[in-house]
Amino acid sequence: MASKFESYQKRRLASSYISVVISIALVLFMVGVLGFVLLKSSLVANRVKEKVAITLFLKDNVSRKQIDSFKESLQKEEFTKRIIYTSKHQAAKNYSKEIGEDFMKFVGENPLKNGIDIYVKAAFVTPEKMQELETRFLKNAFVADVTYDKLLINLITKNIQRISFWLLVLSAFFGLVAIILINSSIRLSIYSKRFNIKTMQMVGATKSFIRKPFIWRSVKLGFIGAFLALIGLAVVIYYADKFAPSLGLLKDYLSLSYLVGGVLIAAFLITWLSTFFATQRFLNLRTDELYY
Repeated sequence: MASKFESYQKRRLASSYISVVISIALVLFMVGVLGFVLLKSSLVANRVKEKVAITLFLKDNVSRKQIDSFKESLQKEEFTKRIIYTSKHQAAKNYSKEIGEDFMKFVGENPLKNGIDIYVKAAFVTPEKMQELETRFLKNAFVADVTYDKLLINLITKNIQRISFWLLVLSAFFGLVAIILINSSIRLSIYSKRFNIKTMQMVGATKSFIRKPFIWRSVKLGFIGAFLALIGLAVVIYYADKFAPSLGLLKDYLSLSYLVGGVLIAAFLITWLSTFFATQRFLNLRTDELYY
């Protein structure tokens, strides 16, 4: 009879541990997916920003040597991602190709100017910083005019800010849900051991001594759940990369390392803190309060 009871208790304990691991894995998987989306959204936003160019039209009296020197100085600027120089002759050819006829036959001479397209780094693609660059370049002796798509930059900035805000709100919400769910699962598993906790306390065991095995076991369960969550995330990222290879999900080692580290740290912190406070609660209860 005693062996059957012990077997039943072991099965019940194993079932409790499995449910905790599954709960942790599912919650961390959900949070991991959202976290990875948040990381990649920043990368995608930067790629969109870095396709925006500010164009400098040069004065006709600027020599080729001066243009080369100016290009070299621009390339060294902290805001420059890359530059493309287009001569007035090449610009005329490109324009003629676009309209399907040689416009030079009608105007007689080339009215276009030599131009430099500066593709700016993402951090500088804001309405304020682009305006500062425009003001700076207009003061340059080589520059006749400066143009860029102000409406597009305003639209990109507003949309990215809006999307980033809601992603952060969702991340905070699901992070809170993760903490609550994992905490509930761990509290339930410790609740079944509340009499053991009180018995150990009554025979003279210190609170830290009692807490230690519970915390260690919960952390181990947390890491097992995190490992399962990472396997699920790896499968999702693998097939997402197949579906959208241009995003380079599998090649973004920095984001992947942040994801793995974030999931493992979250598993450790949540399980450690949840177990600490759950055991502390039962340690502070009186014996008669354990039945409620």
